[in-house]
Amino acid sequence: MTEIIVGIDLGTTNSEVAIVREGRVEVIPVAPGTGTGAGARILPSVVSVADDGSLLVGDAARNQYALHPERSVRSIKRRMGEYTAVQMAGKDYSPQEISAMILRRLRDIAEAHIGATVNKAVITVPAYFSDAQRQATREAGEIAGLEVVRIINEPTAAALAYESCHSGARKALVYDLGGGTFDVSVVNLESDVVEVLASHGNNHLGGDDFDQKLVTFAVDHLKEKHDIDVRQQPLAMARLQHAAEAAKITLSDQPYAMLSEEYLCEKDDVPVHLSLEISRLAYEEMIEPYIAETIEAVHVALSGAGLTVADINEILLVGGATRTPLVQRRLEEDLGIQPRAEVDPDLCVAMGAAIQAAVIAGDQAPTVLVDVTPYTFGTSVLEYFNGEMYPYCYVPLIRKNTPIPVSKSDGFCTIFDGQTKVDINVYQGEDPDALNNIEIGRFTIEGLREDAPAGNALITTFSLDVNGILQVTSREKETGLVHSITIDNAISRFTGDKLAEARERIDGLFGDQDGEVGRPGAEVTSSGGETVEGGRRLRVEAAALTEKAERLLASSGTEDAEDLVNGIEAVKDRLAGSDAELKTAIDALADLLYYLDA
Repeated sequence: MTEIIVGIDLGTTNSEVAIVREGRVEVIPVAPGTGTGAGARILPSVVSVADDGSLLVGDAARNQYALHPERSVRSIKRRMGEYTAVQMAGKDYSPQEISAMILRRLRDIAEAHIGATVNKAVITVPAYFSDAQRQATREAGEIAGLEVVRIINEPTAAALAYESCHSGARKALVYDLGGGTFDVSVVNLESDVVEVLASHGNNHLGGDDFDQKLVTFAVDHLKEKHDIDVRQQPLAMARLQHAAEAAKITLSDQPYAMLSEEYLCEKDDVPVHLSLEISRLAYEEMIEPYIAETIEAVHVALSGAGLTVADINEILLVGGATRTPLVQRRLEEDLGIQPRAEVDPDLCVAMGAAIQAAVIAGDQAPTVLVDVTPYTFGTSVLEYFNGEMYPYCYVPLIRKNTPIPVSKSDGFCTIFDGQTKVDINVYQGEDPDALNNIEIGRFTIEGLREDAPAGNALITTFSLDVNGILQVTSREKETGLVHSITIDNAISRFTGDKLAEARERIDGLFGDQDGEVGRPGAEVTSSGGETVEGGRRLRVEAAALTEKAERLLASSGTEDAEDLVNGIEAVKDRLAGSDAELKTAIDALADLLYYLDA
């Protein structure tokens, strides 16, 4: 039997898991019978803690975010690679731990669907993710109990998905605009090879920024009309975030949308309601600077690949934010090509990850991956700069858009007689002044020959593997004395002990003290054969939904209120029944709430 390796798109807004079975790519349903969008195959990248202390991941967490933002975390991908902590329900968690909760949920979903244990995964990251962010992603996978066998770039994965059902030599522009990140890659598609020629992007640009423009629009309106500032009211801001996201989605298909939230807050004990219409034209004016930035990045990537617009045969769209009409219009106007959209932009990255996973597992797959580094890596030396000796002249070793894995070496010399140590600084960037680039690591090589004159040669080697992890080694040429560093996270990283502690912590939140509960062959079941873990999660979701429904009762019309009461009672009546009956009632109430929110 072929080894099981799943492909995971760990997204800012949503995440997916996929697998190749019998030669076909399958995006695994995250919760059959619930959710909206692409057949319930999308898991919202939101985690939350319920009233009883249990962990919620996905739709249930997103529902609770609007009610209890202080217990919830969203868009954690934007914090990956930072040495920071985020609070959830009064406790501190690292970005890796929060991401691990999402990955653990996806792993459990995959195991339940496949009926076998899943221990390995290919995980995608934005092409412009730094080395620290890639390492943080790997650590999140380890905390979730997954061996991350490969980390690949999201545009590369998308190209694999598109190429899997098309043939013919061509050059494509992969435009990937997701919830929190943007990158663009120029790829060469020929025979069975997908070759990335160049990449460019921004790790803090995406649909979340579009939402924030709408939130600011609503906040300004409330200030002007009601003389109230809701920016210091977390619950109101969370509800505005929800309303903004819904309006954004509506504006993809409709010329107008409503930003509407009843009983948003109070002023002088009087309820304040939000009911604000926005046109697509006004919305597009808000986000146009962001789109202009992405178009500029397109031309940077083309330049990096040594190509012009005329050399591009097609544009591949990736990420939910590419559904914004302005995006497609600007691309067509600027490049003269109508973007392709036959592959679901929300799912194609997970599909490509699954294809790469199949290749690693030894399955026959229609494509082979050739990837490049989106960054230049180098060190600093003492040289002339602007006519003066300067100790921070940047010397690139691995150039941006170099195919990986790659290893590059260069020779450097000591600057005075008897120099016994040298500081090696490692930078990421393009500027000739190293201090204008990003320092991602440093180390000192000590014990050099005391009798060596100035000019003692040191060989410095930069090795970048397929996961974007950088190994830097410096060796004294005459003696072979070697010092090295692995650039995992330039600020801090999880040690083995910390990884174990974090994994135990996440296992506890999933009710998995021995690391096996919820995995095939190890589920705790009730007398009726239903899983205790699944039943507990359903009851937590039921509590969150009924709380939200009860809050909407006061602002609903007579007919809607009656439907809400019936839905609430149906859920409560089935709390003592089977999981299947409760699931049916929850689905019905969730659909009703979605209709009323729309």
